[in-house]
Amino acid sequence: MALLLLAVAIGLAGGYLRARWAGRQLTAPSLSATWLVVVAFLPQWLAFFWPASRDRLPDGWIAIGLVASQVLLLLFVWINREQPGFWLLGFGLAMNLAVIALNGGWMPISPETLHRLYPERAPETWVVGQRLGTSKDLIMATADTRLAWLSDRFVVPAWFPYRAAFSLGDILIAVGTVGLMWAAGGNEANQPTLRRTHTYVITNVGE
Repeated sequence: MALLLLAVAIGLAGGYLRARWAGRQLTAPSLSATWLVVVAFLPQWLAFFWPASRDRLPDGWIAIGLVASQVLLLLFVWINREQPGFWLLGFGLAMNLAVIALNGGWMPISPETLHRLYPERAPETWVVGQRLGTSKDLIMATADTRLAWLSDRFVVPAWFPYRAAFSLGDILIAVGTVGLMWAAGGNEANQPTLRRTHTYVITNVGE
C-alpha cells in the first residue's frame, strides 16, 4: 500500500508538471467499471484495515477474500487495458495473484526478509506458519514457498519513514500507476480550447 501511494504521488506530480510545461490541463483518465475497484477493495478493508473486523474474521475467509479481490482487480484492468500503464498493472496483479493463490491465499514473506525489515528484532521473533500481524503476509520458509521470487522479498530503504516489504508484482503495479498518471498530463485532448482554436487559425492563415 505504501509503495502504491508513493507511485500515485510521483505520477501525479510528474503528470502535473508535464501538463504545465506544455500548457495543458491535467485531467483524470477515463476509466470504465470503476465500481469494481471499490468492490475489490472492500474485502481487503475488512480484513486488513478496519479494526472492528480484521481481528475477528477467520483466516480462511481472509484468504478467499484476498484472492477474490485480486481477481476483480484483474478484471478491472482487462476492461481498461487500452489505458496507458494498464498492461504493467495487469502483469503485476497477475504475479501477485499467482503467488498468493499457490500459497494458500496469503502473500508469503520469509524470516530472512523480516530480519532485513526489522533488524533490531531477534530472529526467533518470526515463527514460520504464522500470519504477520494483521497483514496479508504469511511467514513461510523460502524453501517451502511456491514462486518464492514473486513473494514479498524486497524491503524499502532504511531512510524511508514507513517500513514495508513488497513484491516484484508490486513494483510493476507502481510503475504502471506512474505511467497512467504521467500520460494524463500529455494528452492532446487536454489542451485548452482557446489554444487549439488559436493554432487552427494560424494554420489556416498560412495556407
